[in-house]
Amino acid sequence: MFDRTLATNGLIAILRGLRPEEAESIGSALYAAGIRIIEVPLNSPQPLRSLEILRRILPEDCLVGAGTVISAEQVRAVKEAGGQLIVMPHCDVSVLHAAKDAGLYLTPGVATPSEAFAALTAGADALKVFPAEQVGIGAMKAWLAVLPPGTALLPVGGITPDNMAPYLRAGAAGFGLGSALYSPGLPADEAGRRAQAFIQARRAAMA
Repeated sequence: MFDRTLATNGLIAILRGLRPEEAESIGSALYAAGIRIIEVPLNSPQPLRSLEILRRILPEDCLVGAGTVISAEQVRAVKEAGGQLIVMPHCDVSVLHAAKDAGLYLTPGVATPSEAFAALTAGADALKVFPAEQVGIGAMKAWLAVLPPGTALLPVGGITPDNMAPYLRAGAAGFGLGSALYSPGLPADEAGRRAQAFIQARRAAMA
């Protein structure tokens, strides 16, 4: 399901700072705009509660998970809250194995080819290229020349509608969208408008 859902538009909404009382309105607005993968970073206020709300109110074709997952204990808590996806800022093999053992989809953060290969060996479904601005488009393109065919690279960090095209030309499968999509307190209608701008920009870049 992860590959099929990612292929919808390649975009993962990162809702860092989301509060439970915002979860329903923000989640609904993003879904209406076309977003089909949403993550709530665990350094947000009451993230597991927000995750529970999102999973309850969103249709089954929307994957919901957690980001900034750094321990096996957090993996278990995310699954108990209804999460389906684990997103990590790093490539800790113990956390990778915990996620796969729990039957969850997995997108670890990688910044080197060695980390990328280790993550794939551990069962990663996609690789979060983080921080994308530091890794660079040229490096990402070089990785794809040696990584297994079909490896999904998702740049995260500093992504805007205006700078997606070069990453896509280099082979990116999609993006994680942070503060350019959502920041704490943003009205739901504005979050939806921003999501539509990202989707339109990706569509135009792929044309």
